[in-house]
Formats: sequence, C-alpha cells, structure tokens
Amino acid sequence: MSSDDETSSGESAPMRFWRIPRPKRRYLKKQLPLLKEESRICIENFLDYRAARTRAEFPRSRSAAVLIALFVGREGDLYVLLSRRAAELRTYAGDTALPGGKVEPEDRSIEDTARREAYEEIGLPQDRVKVPLLCVMEPFLARNQVIVTPVVVLILDKTLQPQLNGFEVATLFSHPLRSFLDSTPPFPAPRSEPYHTWSDHAFGETGTTRVHRFLTGREAGGIKPVFGLTANILVAAASLGYGRPPSFEAQPPNAPTPRQQIARAIIMPGSALNEACRTEGISPDDAAGRLLRPPFAFNAPRVLEWARIGAQWDDLLSDDEDSPAPKAKPMIDATQLAVPAPTALADPASAADVVDAATRRGFVPPKIPTPPTPPT
Repeated sequence: MSSDDETSSGESAPMRFWRIPRPKRRYLKKQLPLLKEESRICIENFLDYRAARTRAEFPRSRSAAVLIALFVGREGDLYVLLSRRAAELRTYAGDTALPGGKVEPEDRSIEDTARREAYEEIGLPQDRVKVPLLCVMEPFLARNQVIVTPVVVLILDKTLQPQLNGFEVATLFSHPLRSFLDSTPPFPAPRSEPYHTWSDHAFGETGTTRVHRFLTGREAGGIKPVFGLTANILVAAASLGYGRPPSFEAQPPNAPTPRQQIARAIIMPGSALNEACRTEGISPDDAAGRLLRPPFAFNAPRVLEWARIGAQWDDLLSDDEDSPAPKAKPMIDATQLAVPAPTALADPASAADVVDAATRRGFVPPKIPTPPTPPT
C-alpha cells in the first residue's frame, strides 16, 4: 500500500464510511467459469456482507484504501493479486503489499480510492462491469495512524493485462486466498522456516495485538513474505469469505477490535489522527463515540425499556441512513439500556403507543407477556 507516498488535502469533506456502494450481481453468474463449491460460497459471502453502519467521520488526510482484487484460477480456486513495492520508494521499499493508497480530493467514495490506486499502480481498469465490487470491509488502523479500508472486487475479464507503474511496483504476483486461513503452505514447504508465523505487540496498558507473516514461495526471487497490516487484512478477508476462522488464533483474547484501535488513536491528544480531526473540523470525541456506538440494527432496547427512552428511540427509528446525525441528540449509554425496576414501568397504554409507532416504521417488536395483576 502506498499510503505513505501519497499526499491528500484536508480541505475536502471527511470520509463517511457508511456511504458504501452496494455490489452489483448482474453479469456475475454468466461470466464466471466453473467454480469450486467453496469458491462459490466465498463469493456469495462477500456479496452478502454489509459492514456495520456508522456515522463516524474520519479525516480525509489520514484515510486510505487497499484493493483486494480476486480472480478465479484454472482449478476453480480464488487468488488475490499482490505486488512487490519498488526499491526506490521512501517507505516500505520492497515490501509485499496490496494495491492502494491515500484518499485524494477527487475521490467520491472509498471504493473510488481503491480503484484509482490500483489503476495507477498495476493498470487494473476502473471498470465496474469487468471488475465488479463484492464488498467493502471494516477499516483497519495502520501503524502510521492511517485508517485503511479494504475493498474487495472480482476480476471477470481474463484478457486484462497488467501495466505496472515502475516507480511504485516492481513485481505483480498472486497467492491463494484460502491459504491465509491455514498454517500449511500451498507450495512445497521450505525447511528453513515455517510458512506461517506471528508476533504479539503491546497495545495500550492492557491490550495486545497480533501481527501475522506468511511466506509467498517466491522468497528466492527477492519477494518478501506477506506480513503486517497486509497479512492481517487478508486473514480477515479470507475468514469473511470462506465463512470460518483460521486454523490458528487470529488475535489474542485481550486484543482490541479495529474500531477500538481507531477510536483510541482518534481521542489520544497529540496523535496524528487527533490532530487531523481538529484540522479538518471533526470533533475527536464525537468521531470516537460514533465509531464505538453499537450498530443501529443491534441497538434496540427491549419493549419494556422503550418508555424510558421515549421520543429518542422513536427518532432513532426514523433516522435515514444518509441523513446527517442530529448534533444535539445524546448517545445512548449503558445506564439508559438497563432493565428498569417494576415500579418504574410506564403504564400499558403509553408503552403500546411506542410499540405502535415503531411497528408503523417497519420494526416488529418481540411479544412480551402481560405482567400479572398484583393481588389486592
């Protein structure tokens, strides 16, 4: 990824990661060759995936994207395109990476960023028919505090020929996507070192993050292993696509989630992300809070608790996905979602009004039995 080699203006509007273009399924079935069953399931899982909605805004100057470009091999397996970065680059020279880079002012979405960078680096056409979108994954935090979002596409046209930008890319090659879920190499294993290794690093006061490393089988030709953020992204992508966790432990039990890592970097005073937020007019506290807020689909209190939230819950149900979030509305915290004492319950009539309002908006609440009448 060439995030450190690209510059981006902070004057444009911040990236809104919930504005994710939905994948197009047409042309897919008739243009795909015969697939292995697990490859078909992998593609369907990517198509069905929707990243959790968030209203968090991230600074464009610290936002980037990578393209996970998949294609079908001769045996029906899925492969991902990887590149060896040019030796002349100022940072990460010679590393194995996914095509990608920072957001530019002309990019209208994070998908545009990933496609543009892939076109500039390896000549992959920005054609949404020949190279349709499968999904956009959750963002990750790079060690230089750049928020990196993976974009997954499928190359349907096998006549496409790569055109490498020699200033950024030295070599282009492929690797089986499924191989990022196992410690068994897809090629004859070398005796000198294992195919898959990992190392743990402290995060904050009590957290730990794990970084993976996979051999490519091309080390003799100067290709470095897949490691760091690129390896972690591909482990997550393979797990998502094939619908199973890796055979090894991807992260330790005390590892923070990618969202927690980003939120911590945003609110840390003096950090690059914190300063970028303030420069671009984004409240760090608001961005971190919105990022960690549970997705709306899972933010539903039980029926008996609705009366405590009242109009606020009704407003949540009426929120449009693309409309700006109300500035004055407070976040729902754990104390608001606590089960109220029986004496604090609202009368059945007012609770029914809330349920009716929610039902009219398309939400069907669970049925709860009527509380028994207390003895006289």
